[in-house]
Amino acid sequence: MTREDVLQHYRDSGALLEGHFLLTSGLHSPVYMQSARVLMFPERAAALCEALAAKLRKAYGPKPVDLVCSPAMGGVVVGYELARQLGVPAIFTERVDGKFALRRGFDIPQGARVLMAEDVVTTGKSSRECIDCIAEHGGVTVAASCIVDRSDGEVDLGVPLFALCGFKVPSYTADALPPELQKIPAIKPGSRGLK
Repeated sequence: MTREDVLQHYRDSGALLEGHFLLTSGLHSPVYMQSARVLMFPERAAALCEALAAKLRKAYGPKPVDLVCSPAMGGVVVGYELARQLGVPAIFTERVDGKFALRRGFDIPQGARVLMAEDVVTTGKSSRECIDCIAEHGGVTVAASCIVDRSDGEVDLGVPLFALCGFKVPSYTADALPPELQKIPAIKPGSRGLK
């Protein structure tokens, strides 16, 4: 699957948004990728994750990991579908008092090879926090994955990052907004703001 194929899934789903967005990282951006709009279609989720699973198998062999772990909320569907494609269980982390934790009876067998799976990586903050949680529970994160890497290869997660699509989009701190974004009120997208 090419970069253009991935972006076309986002366009066709109305998931490639333009305007002024406040990202979870605290940065501002003129583009937001609302992955939930793409992943609401099972056939799209399956196609994207099948292509991502193929990249992982090519790098690590037929059974690259023992478990897939994702940060909630954005990574849950991707993690589930990747785990289904790879034939392994899927779990997810949730924020408890501002820190990722395992809940719902989830655990990680000591030494398990884990794939951290996200929908979109921008700064990598949530991904690194999820990887830290995996380590705290005895897992070994062998790789990270995402559908879209908004850093286009610049982010360092401490493990290899497998992305279907690199898509460099500018992002700005609040005190360095370009004039065109200063004119538009910021919308906080994702599970914490955009309806």
